[in-house]
Formats: sequence, structure tokens, C-alpha cells
Amino acid sequence: MTPTPSFSLAFDPRHGEPVAVADTVVRVTADNPSAFTFHGTNSYIVGSQTLAVIDPGPESEPHLAALVSAIGGRPVSHIFVTHTHADHSPLARRLRDETGARIVGAAAHHAARELHIGELNPLDAAADRAHEPDRVLGHGDIVDGDDWQIETIATPGHTANHLAFALSDTGLVFTGDHVMGWATSIVAPPDGAMADYMASLDTMVARAGADRRYLPGHGGTVDNPIAFVRGLKTHRKMRERAILERVRAGDATIPAMVANIYRDTDPRLHGAAGLSVLAHLEDMVARGLVETDGPPAIDGRFRPA
Repeated sequence: MTPTPSFSLAFDPRHGEPVAVADTVVRVTADNPSAFTFHGTNSYIVGSQTLAVIDPGPESEPHLAALVSAIGGRPVSHIFVTHTHADHSPLARRLRDETGARIVGAAAHHAARELHIGELNPLDAAADRAHEPDRVLGHGDIVDGDDWQIETIATPGHTANHLAFALSDTGLVFTGDHVMGWATSIVAPPDGAMADYMASLDTMVARAGADRRYLPGHGGTVDNPIAFVRGLKTHRKMRERAILERVRAGDATIPAMVANIYRDTDPRLHGAAGLSVLAHLEDMVARGLVETDGPPAIDGRFRPA
């Protein structure tokens, strides 16, 4: 079996400072640390002549000032957005006003599925519903700059509209929240879907040989990325087996499963863990491994198929 990934918490954010992470790639990390964002959101500036900015980050005056300072008066042609969570995309509009660049990438925010009757979206406040890109990018779309070319990789799962961006001929991929080196990505219905997420991991594995380093939306770089992604798949499969074991052991509710499976996890993340368990259960019900009455729900009761 492929080993699970080795996550690393070693990361110096140097909030607001431009940090060179590769030739013609600079990282600027926003000062918005939390249990979900680690030390903050990484924005990336690409190019040496006309620039691109990837994931400008949250609505923040200090972060906008830091990005403008790092841009240093050079022209910016494109602002790429991996997905529409409030820690990644809102500042795109302010930066567009500042630079005249086009916002490209993720489509307007939308869920992976419709809400069930009576269901509320617990992550609704995290969505940037004001996001209106100048151009929506799809899988395989390419955007050319003066001295850079960026290819779009569709990676739904964390959100339905999630994208990653490969910097052509460098082996570098900006992975947003799809793959991160410090922790697993949250997959939470209805915004995200586990089946989509697993398929997107396969999409990244299929790029073996093309990619040598990931630059995520939070935390440090991921080296040897294909092995890391294979490890993520193993981790998710192990989590699925743990959930199935708890269902077979009589844990009929998601809180009971979380209490057993995530006993060593920061309690602040137990709500997100419950949504991740729901994402797995949605997939397992669809595959006939688990049963429930009606659509799978956060407050539902589950039993072995």
C-alpha cells in the first residue's frame, strides 16, 4: 500500500513580505491565520515583465498594500483565482481596480449539488458570492503572458469550481486548496464532493512526469508531488474504511463517528471533520456500501448496506 503523506508544519509566512519561491515566482502570505488557513493565504506573483497574480486573497487593506508593493509598478495582465472561498478570491476585485488586470479562472461560486429539503449550507459564509470573473477557465485552457504561460487543471472537490494552474515548462503547479503540505483539504457538502475530489487526485497523478513541485494556497511547497498525491489517496481510503468500521460497530450518527475517528484532532475542526465524514458517506451511499433513510444528511442515521 502507498504510504500516507508526511504533512509538515514547518513554514515561515513572513506576512506581507515578498518571498521568492522559484524563478520569477514570488509568494506574499496574507496575515489571516486560523485553524482552516494555517498561517494565512498564499498569493503568488508570476513573471518579470507583465505579471500574473494567483489567488489575491481575502478582503484586506494590508494585504492589498503588500501585493501592490511587491508588484512594484509593473503591469499586471491577469488575476487568477483557484476557487471562490473568502480567503482566496475577494481581493481580486480591488486588485483589478488597482491594476486594470482581468480576473480569470474559477467560475462564480456554486455548490456541487442542490440543497436537500430543509438542509442549510454550513459553509455559506465562507463563499465569495460576489465573484464575477472576466473569463472562466476550463480544463486545458491556456493563458499566455509576456514571459509565462499558465495551463488550467480542473480539480473540483474542495469546491465545485476549484482549479489548479500549471506554470508551463517549469514543473510548478499552483494547487490552491486541492493539495496542501500542512493538512488535508476540507471536502464539505454541498459545496464540495468526495467523488469529485478523488477523481481530481487522479487527474494530478496522471500528470506524473510533468510536475515537480506544488505551490499551495496555504503553507509551504510540496516536493515529490505525485508520491504525495498517491499518499493523499491512501489517506482518504483509510478514512473511508475507518468510517465503514464505525458504522458496522454501531455508530449510527456522524457526531459519534467524529468522536471516535478524530479524537486526536483539534476540537475547533470537529465541525469540519463532520462535514468531511458526510462527504465520505455521500459517496459510500452512492456506491452501495452504507444505507440511510432519504438523502445522506449531517443529522442522519446510517447503517451498513
